[in-house]
Amino acid sequence: MSNRNAFLFFLVGTLASLVLFLALTWDTHQQVDALTNADKLSDQVVAGKHVFEKKNCNECHTILGFGVYYAPDLTRAYARIGAEGIKTVVLQPEVVFKDSFRKMPNLDVTEQEADDLVAFLEWTSNIDNHDWPPQDKKFTKSADQRRLEGAGLSPGAAAFKEYCMSCHSIGGEGAASGRPSTRWAPSTTRPPSRRTSQLPPQSIRTRRCPPRTDLTEQDRQAIGEFLAKQN
Repeated sequence: MSNRNAFLFFLVGTLASLVLFLALTWDTHQQVDALTNADKLSDQVVAGKHVFEKKNCNECHTILGFGVYYAPDLTRAYARIGAEGIKTVVLQPEVVFKDSFRKMPNLDVTEQEADDLVAFLEWTSNIDNHDWPPQDKKFTKSADQRRLEGAGLSPGAAAFKEYCMSCHSIGGEGAASGRPSTRWAPSTTRPPSRRTSQLPPQSIRTRRCPPRTDLTEQDRQAIGEFLAKQN
């Protein structure tokens, strides 16, 4: 290939890439309102964004790919732990993370600020960000498939391990065993009964247990049956 042909190849390739990049950029901007549900940007969502900035949450967390990777990404936080889970964490971090290797300072968040922050994180959870970050990808294998592939656990035991052992312990394993996790819930080695093991978290008043909005009815049933057998 001659120098002239090499230059033309480079020039055509560069121009084609530039045109494609500009076209995709324009197309993305055309879809921003729909992808971000801009029509749902209420005053409370905006207030929650101000709380997020005021408390410098990005100094530890990432959101929509921006921030620091010390603590979990918050893009889909509302989908993972729900409103009560978010409020429990921001209002009582010294309790939730008492024995965790990862700490969170108490930022003196008020109840109103917590509500506003929940509204903001609910809005970000509904943004169509093409399944980024990947740990929150919607179209992966189901939780049951991920847990049971090669795990050798019953569905109930696997669900309890994934959803509950960051706060509870069972058989000497879990939060109360001294492992790095949140240690603010009682041991469930001896649950009182099958019925109480299936009650929603809010109805068990010993300590606040944030509801898991990502917990399916099948998981709830499996966990209840698993705990009922732990005698």
